[in-house]
Amino acid sequence: MKRLFVASAALAVLVGARPVPAQEMPAEYKEVLSTLGKQGDFKDNVLKVNIPRNDLSVTVANVKTPTPFGFGGWVAMTKGSGDMHVLMGDLVLLEKEVNPVMSALLDNGLEVTALHNHFFYDQPRVFYMHVHGHGTPANLARELKPAIDLIGKGAARPAATSGAAPAAAAKLDTTKIAQVVGTTGDQNGDVYKITIGRSDLKLTEMGAPINARMGLNTWAAFVGTDDNAAIAGDVAMVASEVTPVLKALRSHGIEVVAIHHHMTGTEPTIFFLHYWGTGPAEKLATGFKAALAELGKGNTAAR
Repeated sequence: MKRLFVASAALAVLVGARPVPAQEMPAEYKEVLSTLGKQGDFKDNVLKVNIPRNDLSVTVANVKTPTPFGFGGWVAMTKGSGDMHVLMGDLVLLEKEVNPVMSALLDNGLEVTALHNHFFYDQPRVFYMHVHGHGTPANLARELKPAIDLIGKGAARPAATSGAAPAAAAKLDTTKIAQVVGTTGDQNGDVYKITIGRSDLKLTEMGAPINARMGLNTWAAFVGTDDNAAIAGDVAMVASEVTPVLKALRSHGIEVVAIHHHMTGTEPTIFFLHYWGTGPAEKLATGFKAALAELGKGNTAAR
């Protein structure tokens, strides 16, 4: 796999992912959506293809969790040098789907760069597989389609579980959450999600910027009520940030469920940490904010 290079900005600053105006989608990306039979959008020079697991009914620690809370798979493409495009993505899979999907990716010329959990106590068990590739959009779509076609096929929709849902409709004070975190988010059904890019890291591959829409981001999803909420998310870190972020989350009672990479060949290595917690929404937001405060503290590319 091609090496990825990171350069730190003179002043490390973390910026929340602001709304990006929609761009006219290139014809070759429209063909990708047609080939895959999926929906997507084109912003910040990135095609984002949505692969949500709406066929699953998942509980985490007996809490019902809607698809936007962390079960929306995706792949993204962006243009690099010449005719080369870069593909990255995160596929949401049941246990029995993992190896068939992996074989379909590998047999068709794509790479699998990570396989891991995002949750403990989830029913059914759900795993996340990161995919990577280079090529023309048409070729990447053809290579990806056999794997995509295996997801959710041949399995009956799970029966609804009896887990305790925080609320039938979103009743979170999202303005308060945004004030605590310092960044606004987006509402998707019952889920309020804040996504924050690592603007202090200039990550590129094959001449293409690897930005928040390509997967280089930190996020937090909230669901429930102000008094009874759940949080789940992902923190993108360089090596020197891992322990401080762990301490920040644990000191606020938030559980860490995975530490791993999503991308191979980065310089330095980018680590991703998944977490989960329940409690008052403001307390959870404060814990997430404490983790954010440990990011971008004068890191250099050499570390």
